[in-house]
Amino acid sequence: MTARNILIRGLVAGFVAGILAFLVAHQVGEPHVEKAIALEEAGTADEAAPAEHTHEHDGAHTDAGATHEHDEEHTDTGATHEHDEAHTDTGATHEHDESGGGHSHGDGESEVSRADQRTWGLLTGTLVVGTALGGIVALVSAAAVGRIGRLRPAASTALVTAIGFVAFAVVPWFKYPAAPPAVGSGETIGERTVDYFVFLTISILAAFAATLLARRMHTQLSAYASVVIGVAVYLLVVIVSAVAMPTVNELGDFPADTLWYFRLSSLFTLATLWGVIGVVLTGLVGRLDSVAVAQAERRELAASL
Repeated sequence: MTARNILIRGLVAGFVAGILAFLVAHQVGEPHVEKAIALEEAGTADEAAPAEHTHEHDGAHTDAGATHEHDEEHTDTGATHEHDEAHTDTGATHEHDESGGGHSHGDGESEVSRADQRTWGLLTGTLVVGTALGGIVALVSAAAVGRIGRLRPAASTALVTAIGFVAFAVVPWFKYPAAPPAVGSGETIGERTVDYFVFLTISILAAFAATLLARRMHTQLSAYASVVIGVAVYLLVVIVSAVAMPTVNELGDFPADTLWYFRLSSLFTLATLWGVIGVVLTGLVGRLDSVAVAQAERRELAASL
């Protein structure tokens, strides 16, 4: 049983997990995304309405001033007919330019439709993330084989996946949960992204260090005591980090229930991704281990004859 064999099975497990995660995200998460987008568009329309009203009012005021000046000019020169024609043509030209400009601007925009985003785009994203994540979990699991107590490869793989799910998905979700459209300021998105990845890195490193500590303590203490110490150290590090790092509070008047269900659906998607990787990869590694053990026993039997 080599690391290459485990890696191949991890990629397969990640691909399968990506498909199932897409189904969960599409059925559970996308309805809340649609609600968030509708709220964002409604808010944008409400902000644009007062500005449009002010523009129309200013335009009417300008036209009134132009009419007043035109009347004075008509009194002085008597060129009423010619000026009216010129004014009418200019107004028509101005209106045509505005209309044509808006039309061209709309045609020039290139966007990916929501139908593509919530189907092929979402599927591509979950497949890429799932496959990559499955490969990473497989490599870590291969490195952990035979190094975590007396656990068999399948059991150590399941443990690695569980630790990864907690450190990579659950704990960061509690500190910096996913935010739907219309939540958060565009000016702070860079800072929020950096904060998330810093906390994610802290969580992963703390989990790795706590696992090494528990493994070392196991030589002196019982398995139960060493695990408790490792978990306590991890929780201490992430709790202190969570308190010390900035807290994001840019919700505004976004509906609390929509926000909660969106974040819950994101956690369901992550749980599906990690859960399927853990179940499939553990089963494949267990089968691979059984084959390796059977081959070793046959070789020993053949050597003893």
